[in-house]
Amino acid sequence: MKLCQPERAGQDSRGVGARVRGFTLLELLVTVAIVAILATLAIPSFTEVINSNRLTAQANELVTSVQLARTEAIRRNATVRVCRSTDGATCAGAAGAWDQWLVMAGATVLRDFRSKAPVAVTASADTITFRADGLARNAAGGLAAETFTACIVTTRPELNQRAVRIQSGSRVSTTPVNGDGACP
Repeated sequence: MKLCQPERAGQDSRGVGARVRGFTLLELLVTVAIVAILATLAIPSFTEVINSNRLTAQANELVTSVQLARTEAIRRNATVRVCRSTDGATCAGAAGAWDQWLVMAGATVLRDFRSKAPVAVTASADTITFRADGLARNAAGGLAAETFTACIVTTRPELNQRAVRIQSGSRVSTTPVNGDGACP
């Protein structure tokens, strides 16, 4: 019959001295070197992911503003505009950068949108007008076709632009564009 003896401090159940656990300096240096190499390889890929997400988010804001204008035009049975703005309260008359834009029903601002740095937004028109039938029309009354470009200046990725196109008066599509790192 075996008698149980209480364990002594510093000993395990077999009476052998407890082993000290930890890392040697060499093991720590090797681990730090491996982590540094992996980080060097991963950071450029992570930059591409961040830039791509920024462009996608900005393109989605543009799509949201166009869809909101179309929906409100139908709901209100009135003309609703998506227009470039410089003050957040009124539409800017001349063409320029779309750093800020509004969705407006008459003189009422329904929603204020802003470009998120470092993404720049451009378009050839200063206003997109949706009529009560839900279609964007140009000044001559024909169906409007417009392209917004969300862009970020970078060498990674080469697909540094997102084109948001309004076609056939109401169809909205988003496509990545290879801008070779430059913005229009």
